[in-house]
Amino acid sequence: MPADLSPLIAATAQWLTRAYPSDGGAMDSALCEAQARQAVTVAAWLRYPSPMDAALVSVAGPGGSARLDWVSGADGTAAGDDPDTYAWRTWVDEVVASWAACLLSAPALAAAAVAALAGSPEADAPAVEFRRLVTPDARDRRAAALLRHPDLLAPVAELHHERLLDRLKPGPALTA
Repeated sequence: MPADLSPLIAATAQWLTRAYPSDGGAMDSALCEAQARQAVTVAAWLRYPSPMDAALVSVAGPGGSARLDWVSGADGTAAGDDPDTYAWRTWVDEVVASWAACLLSAPALAAAAVAALAGSPEADAPAVEFRRLVTPDARDRRAAALLRHPDLLAPVAELHHERLLDRLKPGPALTA
């Protein structure tokens, strides 16, 4: 994974797991986070396919979570809270979160997205696998019931669903 996308991936995955938390214990929370991170990683690699794209988003910033908070009804920063506590929210990428929501709620789309990454330097690394995203087992699905619920994810997924479908069409890859 390009180091430039690490803060974006971490913040966006954290936003997803806070907006759609696991209702189980520590193991379920970890499984939920793993699924969110895999979905966000695939979405980020699709959205920023080149090192230049990753560098540009690192310089310009991804935009933050304000619109996502509003659309999903998730808690943003409360009045009077220390802004440093919520600084990570500035690294949330709305498009990546929307694409990740699409991938989490549609297994066939997730498989197509992972297949679209075939041949990319990031996806060809030996330790990269997206099993929890593409073929979650019963424990994974139970741990991330809210995170994978299509009706709950719909407001976020619909924000940029068409752009994801365009990105997955065969042909030359265009930057987002």
